[in-house]
Formats: sequence, C-alpha cells, structure tokens
Amino acid sequence: MSTLNNLIKRNVKLFFKDKGMLFTSLVTPLILLVLYVTFLGNVYRSSFTANVPEFIQIDDSLINGLVGGQLVSSLLSVSCITVAFCSNFLMVQDKVSGVKKDMDITPVRKSVLALSYYISTFISTFIICLIAMGGGFIYLACTGWYLSLGDVLLVILDTFLLVLFGTALSSIVNYFLTSQGQISAVGTIVSACYGFICGAYMPISQFSSFLQKLLSFLPGTYGTSLFRNHCINGVFREMSASNYPSELINGFKDTVDCNVYFFEHRVSIPSMYIYILVADIVLIGVYIFLNYFKNKKKN
Repeated sequence: MSTLNNLIKRNVKLFFKDKGMLFTSLVTPLILLVLYVTFLGNVYRSSFTANVPEFIQIDDSLINGLVGGQLVSSLLSVSCITVAFCSNFLMVQDKVSGVKKDMDITPVRKSVLALSYYISTFISTFIICLIAMGGGFIYLACTGWYLSLGDVLLVILDTFLLVLFGTALSSIVNYFLTSQGQISAVGTIVSACYGFICGAYMPISQFSSFLQKLLSFLPGTYGTSLFRNHCINGVFREMSASNYPSELINGFKDTVDCNVYFFEHRVSIPSMYIYILVADIVLIGVYIFLNYFKNKKKN
C-alpha cells in the first residue's frame, strides 16, 4: 500500500509541476468560458427569448440563470473528459522517456503501477474540475444564482461519476499510445470533438433525428444532461413558483437537453445515473483486463 501511495503522489506532483500538461488541461475550460461569455451566451439568450410568446414576460435574472446554468454544465461535462486525457498523458510520457521500462524491472507489481496511474489521473482531474466548478459557481452568483444545496451536492456527484468515466476512457485509449505525436493527436481530437458529441457545444435537441438516436447510446450524452438538470433546475423551480406555463418550462427543458430521449422515450434521471455507473464499471473492467492480459502474455 505504501508503494501505491508513493506512486500516486509522484504522478500527481509531476502533473501539477509540468506546466505544459497543466496548461493543456486548463485550455478547454478557459476556451469554453471565454467562448460562452463573449459569444455563445448571447446566442443562447436570443434562442430562449425568441421562443417565448410576446404576452409572456420573463424576468432577466431567470434568463441569466438559464444561460449561466447551460454555460456551467457545458464547461463541466467537457472538462471531466478532456482534462482526464491530459492528466493521463503522464502514463504515455513515462513510456516515451523510458521511465516505464525502469519501473518494470523493479519489484513493483504491474497491477500496482497501472492502478497508480488510474487513481492519480482521477485525483488530478477531479481537482481541476472542482476548480472549474468553483469558477462556474462564482459566475452564476454574479449573473443569476438559483441553486439549492442539494443541487450543488448533485453537481459534485455528477462530476465524480463523469471524472471516473473520463479517467477510465482515457486510460484505455492512452494504453495504446507510445509517442509524443500520438499524445498531441489524441489530445487535439478529444478537445475538438467531444464537446459536440456530448451536446455541450450545441444541444442534442438541435441535431437531426438520426444523430439524436445515435448519440443516445453514449454515456456522455447523459452526463451532460445530468449537469444541465442540476445546474438549471433551480430556475425551473422558480418559474413554476411564479406560475409560468408548464408548456413553456417543458419547452425550455427539451431545448437545453434537461429532457433526453432514447428513441422517443424520455430517460429519467435515475436511469441516467445507472447508465453512467454501468459505463464506468465496464470501462474500468476493460482497463483491468488490458493490463491483466498484457502481464499474463509477458509471463
């Protein structure tokens, strides 16, 4: 256990000391934040107000809460995955630099080494995502805060589960990488593509029917929806208390992917949690199998 703890500490310290990896992991949250505040925020604001009948007047603070909640949920849903890939690049860098070979000839068990990479990646990613979450909450406090304590705790739970997913996914992908060029290529692809396929950059409700059905199989879709629900539900509660029409509220929920459908059937929040938890278990199992198979093949 002491060996595992030392390896985890070593990996976490190297990640935060490596300014290149740390900066790369922060790029996506920073870009998203700037993009939303300077451009997409106004686009989403217009999309909300354009679909409201003229005889209904919605308070600006509620609109700000809707836009802010969408910003924060998008920021977190993407960061949980992209930051995990950046944090996990240390595993590949150890292969490139030869550190992995040196560790392989030590008495340290291969399973302990693989576990140390996973846990340290999770810790580093979770810390970065908590920082991003704090920044998002500050933004909501300045624009329109409608979160309850329960909402905040659920957002933390969502972050925990999505970081588990991102860490497992990145561990599997990075397992096969062996060069610095491959690290750069994978990092670029994940940063550019994941936000679209999980519905963070543009709501899945705006996609074609075929893409909506295709993306309904991906765990990231439900991760984004969970963040949406827990970052925006406070606004919907306030709208219900203010006697806004339920049709208007449900329309907003459909627009921002609080309501997600699997082949025309709305997916409940407990079902989303179950799906993501199963995905976490399956991916962690695949990572364990890859390392077990490799060690058995060597023996």
